[in-house]
Parts: sequence; structure tokens; C-alpha cells
Amino acid sequence: MLNRRWRPVVVSALVVIGIWIAALTGYSIAKRSRVTVERVRAYVQAVDLSRLSPEERRKALRKLADMLNALSLEERQKARLERLTWEWFGQMTEDEKATFIEATMPTGFKQMLASFEQLPEDKRRKTVDDALRRLRDTQNRIRTAESEDGQPVTKGPPVLSDELQAKIRTIGLNTFYSQSSAQTKAELAPVLEELQRVMESGRPFQGR
Repeated sequence: MLNRRWRPVVVSALVVIGIWIAALTGYSIAKRSRVTVERVRAYVQAVDLSRLSPEERRKALRKLADMLNALSLEERQKARLERLTWEWFGQMTEDEKATFIEATMPTGFKQMLASFEQLPEDKRRKTVDDALRRLRDTQNRIRTAESEDGQPVTKGPPVLSDELQAKIRTIGLNTFYSQSSAQTKAELAPVLEELQRVMESGRPFQGR
């Protein structure tokens, strides 16, 4: 009688335990497989593009693009600001560079550029300044975190050179981007991604 009474309780407890074990196992697997900046860096350093066949290069570049796209926004910004992929970028053909840039730009960035160009000049200038300021803040946070962790502090290049900033303001971002080389587009990538975040926040459209 006692066994019959407690059997459902025991079965329910075993089911709950099984669910927890499965959940913890899944979490552990997901954590190990999660893409991080460190994994991207390790992959870039482990693969020598110059030794790969054309098909192997295509697969390697596709994998790298997928890894970058799988990063969280914060980690993708870190990867872009530290230019983790530039070692490969310098070895790519022009077609490979174009394909890689297209594959790693944020979704809808072309529509964002079109909307940006429709803003009044003062709004465009303020929006670019806002995006650059936010990127510099991110860069400073990365350096502070590295310093506190005892890691070598990554100096890195400026978020965007004064020359490129001047060209963006003079020519217009959409026109400048369309006429730029693959190298310049790669330099603009973190700015465009941050610019899209600013645009999506709606701040540039306030007060219109």
C-alpha cells in the first residue's frame, strides 16, 4: 500500500531530476560551443590561408564569417576594433574581400545608409559623432577590462582616422561607402554597425 502511494511521487521526482540533468548537459554543451572573441582569434591564428586550395579557402572564409556573425554585439565590436581578421584580410583576393565584407555586415545596413542620407546635414553630423563617441567608449571599456584582468592592453588604431571622418562628412556616407575600396569598407565596418544602432534607437529622428 505504501509503495503504491509513493510511486507517483518517486516517478515525478525522477522525471524532474532527468529534466535537470538534460538541461545542465545542454547548457554545458552550448557553453563549450559558444563562439567567443578568443575562439575567433584562435581560428585565425591556426589556419594559414596561403596553404589552402581555392575550395578550402572558400570554406574557411565562410566559417570565419559565420563565427563573427555568431558573436554577441559587444564581442563583435571588440573583434572589429581589434581587427582580428585583418591578418586574413590582407591575404584575400578582391573578390574574397567583397564577399567577406558583404557576409559580415549587419542585416539591413544598406537601408540604414539610405535613411541616414535623408537626414538633414546637422543631424547626419551629430549621428556620426554619436556613433564615434560610443565606439570610443567601447574601446576604452575593452582596454580597462584587459588592464584589470592583467592582460596586455590592446592599443589598436583609432576608431576611424581623421581623414576618413572628413571624407564621410564631405562626400556623404552612402556615396563614400559605395566608392570605397574593400580595405576602407573594412575600416568602416564597426562605425556602420554602431551607426545602425544609433539610427535604430530613433534619436536622429527626434525633433524633425
